Amino acid sequence: MAFAANPLSVSVPDAEFESWLRDSGYLELIDQHSSSSAAATTVSATSTSDTAAAAATDFDHASLTGGFFFDSLFPAVSVLLSVFSTNPFSKLTAADFSAPTPSWTSAFIGDCGSYSFPSGSHQARLRVTENVKRYARNYATLFIVFFACSLYQMPLALVGLISCLAVWDMFKFSNERWGWERYPVLRQVLVRTAQCATAVILIILNVQKALLCAVAVSYAVTILHATFRKLAPTSRQPPKKR
Repeated sequence: MAFAANPLSVSVPDAEFESWLRDSGYLELIDQHSSSSAAATTVSATSTSDTAAAAATDFDHASLTGGFFFDSLFPAVSVLLSVFSTNPFSKLTAADFSAPTPSWTSAFIGDCGSYSFPSGSHQARLRVTENVKRYARNYATLFIVFFACSLYQMPLALVGLISCLAVWDMFKFSNERWGWERYPVLRQVLVRTAQCATAVILIILNVQKALLCAVAVSYAVTILHATFRKLAPTSRQPPKKR
């Protein structure tokens, strides 16, 4: 579905029209409109540049090539930096993790036409916050996979994680067996002891290193995928009453 100019521009400002699209669940139209506007601007700028180059016969070709490279590189770097400075989890709620997992092939991965470089910082931030919300369960699954791979590459960290789980399982078993709730002071001492033992195991066996590696890799994959993945149509929500 192509997104044309605001058909109600005579009576409705563009900002209000875009707000209505957001509330109605038509975010993919805003995404398409941003890409179309950027493409039109690029074509216009290219035509202007070609006309100027044809008029200036003594223009240095090497200077033109270098200038075009840097003019293309800096906006792209600026867009990526703006994405990494955005909080991608600002719209996440508990309901996003209880919803059904989107299809890995048709929804999450899609085809080649499902990806494009964002036209600007606004479109990049829109994609990131919305895609993270839509594919929260997919990203959570990827984190678990990356963490499992980190533990596989670091056997000591795997032993440490199992040891921590064993410590707290023993504590739970002992608490149920001997009823430590009747002795709050003793129970508090045992809880602090288990916490200290857990911290020592995590530090010595580098469990935190495996966790940090998994977090770093999964965060990078999440940000890059959410930035380049176009917003796909979803089930419509009734617009909010104003």
